[in-house]
Amino acid sequence: MTLPLLEPTLSGPRVVPVLVLDDPEDAVSLAKALVAGGLTTLEVTLRTPKALACAEAIAAKVPDALVGLGTLVRPEQFAQARDAGARFLVSPGLTDTLAQAAKATGLPYLPGIATVSEALIAWEHGFRELKFFPAMLNGGVPALKGMAPLIPEVRFCPTGGIKAENLRDFLALPNVFTVGGTWLTPADAVKERRWADIERLAREASALAGSPLAGQA
Repeated sequence: MTLPLLEPTLSGPRVVPVLVLDDPEDAVSLAKALVAGGLTTLEVTLRTPKALACAEAIAAKVPDALVGLGTLVRPEQFAQARDAGARFLVSPGLTDTLAQAAKATGLPYLPGIATVSEALIAWEHGFRELKFFPAMLNGGVPALKGMAPLIPEVRFCPTGGIKAENLRDFLALPNVFTVGGTWLTPADAVKERRWADIERLAREASALAGSPLAGQA
């Protein structure tokens, strides 16, 4: 079984803010700021007690946002993410049990890999879009260049160490369809509710990322 792909559903710049949230009201304000800055695909990580509630609030109150759930590390979390309104799913790694849970949701899924062997395992499970994580610790741009001729059918979303300074280097790779990062939502800006600052960072990333995906307005 091959799950639907995330790439065809993306719109706008190829940048996915990775969010750590624990307050549904602030989550909605943050999502609105990112969308206003041009970034509409958002990954809410399951790293806080109220992460699911935050994702659900964004899905319900920010209709222009495409909300995903990340840091899925237990099989029961996949159904919970789907029920919270997630439109795609992300894990830092992959196991047989997680693969089965992901397929049961019918949603696009980005399992995390760090090596060619792990990418081949994900391929055998039917996954064609993978999260390369942590990107910089595992070789960054040169590593992804090296993987391209070995597994040309696979497309990557590198995450981990992505910043404004190296964003274009990753997006220039033909086997990278989007990137994810936390630099767009600094912890102090979120804590202090500086939504204008976050909107500015989103606009800057949008400009750096350049044109939307091919065929999209």
